[in-house]
Amino acid sequence: MSDPGNSSEILSGDAAPDRACRDIPVEACRQEPWNFTANAANGAASKLAEQLAGPNLVLPWLLQVLGAPVWMLGFLMPIKQGFSLLPQMVAAGRIRQLSRRKWVWVGAALVQAGCLLLLLPLCLWWPPLAAGFAVLFLLILFSAASGTASVAFQDVIGKTIDKGQRGRLLARRALLGGLLTTVAGLVLTGNPSMRQGLLPVLLLVLGAALLWLLAAGFFALIREYPGATQGGRNAAAEVRAGLCHYREQPGFRRFLRARGLLLTVELITPFLVLHAGQVLDLELQHIGSLVIAIGFAQVISSPFWGRMADRASQNVMTLSALIAMAAVMLALALTRVPLPWLQTGGYLLVFVLIGLAEAGVRLGRKTYLVDAVPAAERATYTAFSNSLIGFIALLSGAAGLLAQWLGATPLLLVVLGLLCCAVAACRTLPAAERMLDDAPSTV
Repeated sequence: MSDPGNSSEILSGDAAPDRACRDIPVEACRQEPWNFTANAANGAASKLAEQLAGPNLVLPWLLQVLGAPVWMLGFLMPIKQGFSLLPQMVAAGRIRQLSRRKWVWVGAALVQAGCLLLLLPLCLWWPPLAAGFAVLFLLILFSAASGTASVAFQDVIGKTIDKGQRGRLLARRALLGGLLTTVAGLVLTGNPSMRQGLLPVLLLVLGAALLWLLAAGFFALIREYPGATQGGRNAAAEVRAGLCHYREQPGFRRFLRARGLLLTVELITPFLVLHAGQVLDLELQHIGSLVIAIGFAQVISSPFWGRMADRASQNVMTLSALIAMAAVMLALALTRVPLPWLQTGGYLLVFVLIGLAEAGVRLGRKTYLVDAVPAAERATYTAFSNSLIGFIALLSGAAGLLAQWLGATPLLLVVLGLLCCAVAACRTLPAAERMLDDAPSTV
């Protein structure tokens, strides 16, 4: 009779009977194939949910269908990034007091599902302005839950997946999510009735809510052994500890500088949509094609990024910034192309490139920080860096006003300059295992 753990070992790529782990306890090492599988399944569900009701494509679509004011679109990504990152200093201290941190992620996923389910009747019954404010308010709650889950996720993956396997796990999550996202885009593209009116958008939101419930179930299946609970701090103590790390460790400062500049990659998608609409006359009906482009990018990039991140995650971030630069330059060049069909095809390539870059940035920075810092302080490092980046993300909301004032093309030129700085910053990063060393980088 077959071993029920075989399927886990096949998915994780580890079928060795005698396992040895470098960075996690023996008990957790024995459960690593199972945890790899449960975590990958969780990633497939949660990443598809992010695309079905995300602030980059679908929520802007929802606001436009509702007839909400245009200025609200410019606040979607800053709210998502800012409010998912800023509360993490509070969450980190609380999470450290728990011996099992997976339940924090599970609870946060249930809150995210609840926000999306509550959105459905409000969008159906409230007038456009009120419904638009409801979208923004529920996105704040949704994002705060997402940020809390992020701190717990970093801790759980550090406790259950060995160093050298984490990049591969993150890549597997992205690959499965990308495959499902591509299928969802094909459904949207192949069914014209799914691209018009309010009901189809709300069906996507409902599907995302159900996927968050499924993701919570998968994460609950992770076999996490109790960990240390000492050292828990309140938010003020977490801030002081984070500032101490920032002052004393040049490698950590370089990482924060690089990550702050790489935030440009994660915020750029709505501005590319704006540029496509203003310059190339792409319409809302192309949403399915854009979803396919992003899903395809995740599929083709995930295995490559995962292997590269386990070897040198700082190089993943550098290459991702270069790819984002290529995407922006292509978008600007398409304004000179006279053929509409070629412009449309070229812009799909732009979104493929941005999907590649965004997947690389997320996977690279997560793997880098998890591998770089000691387990006892992982939550503090993660929360401090995320809170700082969240503050920067909220400030980036002014970019929407800049786009309205200057137009999309000048804004993309500003973005291109920031991406050049991001490449330079990433090249100064030391290898992850040397981030906490005082020696200057030789990268």
